[in-house]
Formats: sequence, structure tokens, C-alpha cells
Amino acid sequence: MPGKELTEKLRNLEAYGYDGIELGGSATLGERLGEVKQAFSASKVRASAICGGYPGDLLAIERDRRVQAMEGIAQRLRWASEIGAIGVIVVPTFGQPKVPNLSLLFEDERELEHRLLLEELRTVGKTAEDVGSKVLLEPLNRYETHFMNRLEQAAQVCDELGSDGVKIMADYFHMSIEEKDIVESLKRFSGLIYHVHLADSNRLTPGNGHTDFSSLKVLRDAGYGFYLSLECGVPADPALELPRTLRFLKSHLT
Repeated sequence: MPGKELTEKLRNLEAYGYDGIELGGSATLGERLGEVKQAFSASKVRASAICGGYPGDLLAIERDRRVQAMEGIAQRLRWASEIGAIGVIVVPTFGQPKVPNLSLLFEDERELEHRLLLEELRTVGKTAEDVGSKVLLEPLNRYETHFMNRLEQAAQVCDELGSDGVKIMADYFHMSIEEKDIVESLKRFSGLIYHVHLADSNRLTPGNGHTDFSSLKVLRDAGYGFYLSLECGVPADPALELPRTLRFLKSHLT
């Protein structure tokens, strides 16, 4: 978003016709929380979600890094609650497996990772419930993580946990690589999806690639009441491209 300060970004967003803004979850957000809350109090634009930013790795082999991630997520869940955001976007791990292959005890590394993640999310999910926020599990494509690539894998975790504090974040760019049928996946898991990232097939603003965004009607028809957030490159002047993108998306929802 163009703008030197958050207040200017919010003014621009409002002028472009947007309803919300997603915030990065770096430590500086916590340091600036009072300033951030004041900026939102003077704007019609709301905080949609907090995107990661926590230290550590939920599936690291080192216990202290796993604890660091859990504590960082819990802290950001509290921040999300304070600023009225739906929750915190969480990627369980990036890259290849970090845990050892214990093939005599587990089928493969993913079984061990799955069980480890469930135990961690029981704790973090309880924090989310307590503060009125959500852990938003984000499946990524196979080139960015070996673990949790499709919505059904995130849904399995949600179903096994049964926690109102753990839901799914669906990302169109990753879905365009991993989902066999985006419409079917959105329809099947719409009740668990609490946030959506939008990017075209080339990871630019919608309308610059070949993704069919009419599939968003599935969420509309299912009663989806949360945010659609742009996470993509902006290939032209934002003052022109962002209003164009909004018009493009609205045309696919009518």
C-alpha cells in the first residue's frame, strides 16, 4: 500500500474502496500497538488479519524453537484480538522436514510432524479461544513446504482438534498449484475457511494471469463473511491498479 504511515495507507485504501488491511506480524507491530489502534479508530478500514511474523518453527527439531513459535503465535493472537483482526496466519513449517525419520515408530516424518502439530495447536488453539481470535492455518504449495499443501490437510487438523480457535486460510496462488478443483475444495471446506489470500497465477493482482476468480461465488453462496486479502505483486501504479483490481473482483462476484 502506498503511504508513509499507517494513517496514510488507510486513507488511500478507503479512497480506493477497500474495507480492510492485513498487517505483518513482526515484533514492531507489538511495539506500535497503541499507534496502530489509534489509526484504526479514525478510519472506516479495519484490520483483517495478522500475517505470521513470529519467530521459531512449529516443526523444528529443537524444542526451544518450537516453544518460541508457540509463544510468538499466542502473543500475536492477543494483538489480533486487540485490533479486531480475525486472527493470525500460521504456516506450520517451511521447506523440508526437520525431524528425524523414525520409521520403526512412525510411517514417515509427516506422521510424527502431524502428531506434534496437533499437540502444539491444542495449546495455541486454547489461547485463541480465550482471547476471541483464530489460528489461520495456511497450506502452501509443494515448492515452499513439504507439509500441508492442500485445504483437506488443514481441514484434517481442524477436525481432529475440534477447536473453535483453529481454522483455515485459503490462498488462491497455492491452490492454483495444489488443488485438483478449486471450486470443489472451496465448497467442501467453506465452513472452516476464515480468511482468503488472492493472487493470480503469476502472483500478481487478480486479472493479470489466468486464474478463474468466478470461483469466489462458492464462498459468497456459502455465506462467507470474512476478508478477501490481496497478497501479490502490484505491476502498475497502485493508485490505478488497486481500484482496477477491486472492480475486477466485484465483477466476478455478481
